[in-house]
Amino acid sequence: MSLFTAEHLHKRFGDQVVLEDVSLAFESGAVSGIMGPNGAGKSTCFNVLTGLHRPDRGRVTFDGEDITGLAPDEIARRGVSRSFQIMTLFDEFTALENILVALPEVRRGLGRPFWQPRADAEAIEEAREVLAQVGLEGRAGTPAAALPYGERRALEIAVALAARPRIVFLDEPTQGLGTEGRARLSALIRELRHRYTLVIIEHDMGFLFGLADRISVIHWGQVIAEGTPGALRAKDRVRAAGPGRTP
Repeated sequence: MSLFTAEHLHKRFGDQVVLEDVSLAFESGAVSGIMGPNGAGKSTCFNVLTGLHRPDRGRVTFDGEDITGLAPDEIARRGVSRSFQIMTLFDEFTALENILVALPEVRRGLGRPFWQPRADAEAIEEAREVLAQVGLEGRAGTPAAALPYGERRALEIAVALAARPRIVFLDEPTQGLGTEGRARLSALIRELRHRYTLVIIEHDMGFLFGLADRISVIHWGQVIAEGTPGALRAKDRVRAAGPGRTP
């Protein structure tokens, strides 16, 4: 049984149909990919899966529970976390503070009078451990705004991990990264796959083909192909839908 499934999703905005009968399944412990050109419906699909948009029709389930239409915070509390194509960090906070405010205990404690997360030794230790997972243990005291772009991307992934998810959705994680940054991100994802189920939406075909166990290709709001990277390389319609050559 798949950990996370979407069945027959439809989504439209006004007269524009963005998703049409999209069905997906993500296996526990795997790296799954969603690929397609700009405007294919990938980001809308991610937003439906993680609760930012409610589908007009269809169903989303996580670990056997129907989560269709739940608010993003409700879905997150069940163990689903995500990053965004446009980064959403607190630039004036340090790397450590960005992680602290994402920890579940800290979020609950923020409503308590006189409670200070910086004084919570256990929370600080957990935040440092999350930073270490993404290779930023030496950047704990650095303001997010002062981090190089690639490290900011890593910090955003760390913020997603701070919620202690079972499945992590990464939205265009290579956006804005150069060759070295993509190589470091690839190495990071290879490490994270041992701890989390990962779903990556990505336009960089080479990057995704080198990491994913299985990929779904979306074009014009529909899933036009699915399979392993090896199987997809041979399909003409995948090459036609992709923004570049398959590796």
